[in-house]
Amino acid sequence: MIYTITLNPSIDYILEIDEFLDGETNRSKSEEKIPGGKGIMVSIVLKNLGVESINLGFLGGFTGEFIKDKLDELEIENDFTKIEDDSRINIKLKNDKESEINAIGPNIKESEIEEFLNYLDELEEDDFVIISGSIPKSLGEDFYRVIVNLLEMNNVRFAIDTAGKKLYKLSAYKPFLIKPNKKELEEIFDCKLENDEKIIECAEKLIKEGAENIIVSLGEEGSIFIDENNIYKSKAISGKVVSTIGCGDSMVGGYIYGYMEGFSKLDSFKFAVAAASATAFSKDVGSKEYILKLLNEVEIEILK
Repeated sequence: MIYTITLNPSIDYILEIDEFLDGETNRSKSEEKIPGGKGIMVSIVLKNLGVESINLGFLGGFTGEFIKDKLDELEIENDFTKIEDDSRINIKLKNDKESEINAIGPNIKESEIEEFLNYLDELEEDDFVIISGSIPKSLGEDFYRVIVNLLEMNNVRFAIDTAGKKLYKLSAYKPFLIKPNKKELEEIFDCKLENDEKIIECAEKLIKEGAENIIVSLGEEGSIFIDENNIYKSKAISGKVVSTIGCGDSMVGGYIYGYMEGFSKLDSFKFAVAAASATAFSKDVGSKEYILKLLNEVEIEILK
């Protein structure tokens, strides 16, 4: 079974406005509330592709009930650890640009943490875990290491998509897939990545640390796939970007889908690019039909 972990899920409150006026009353043209969190978005992508997954993490309060109800409506299985504090609300402001205000997240008690970790300890070698997104401040920055250490002891394969230098340290636990973007890679290595050669050089350091597969997303410049033996570069697919929310998660979901279906690494990468683009060009997460349509437009350059 595939499990997705969202430690810090949210209600994403999306507001569309004509113009933001600082210090004044702003009125929205439209608004929408959706379940948010990177692991949740990966589960939605997988669901669209016909792959079942179970969502794990922490949920609490009226916000947690909203998130669970929406996932139930989408028929996405979930088994979140219930907490006393409220899950967070994030604000996504859309006009000519996209701006975000992301909350810190709830306070999580030791007993709630223990319940969550006991659940993870029951996973087996045939399971696969996708860990995505931020960590509630109350858990501490080292909590992902606690999770992957537990998974490693039980021989459970995992992918991880998170920001910051902790991704470098987690590479030593041999993740199946990591997906930093260019900015995150610059943050990890404290340098400016001005060309593909520099990007590949830094990504290969993560491979040497233990990461099995890496996709570096470059926005309008495309993306690069790297493993121990191969380097592929994809051009960005042309199209009108409707929203960038969930694009990276769709890329992760697309690659894992390809892997689970027995695709080659090259074809799995193509599927990841198509999935990310389908979400970028859609109001919601890209549909399977749209992903398959865009698959024909993926252009790959084999660099190694």
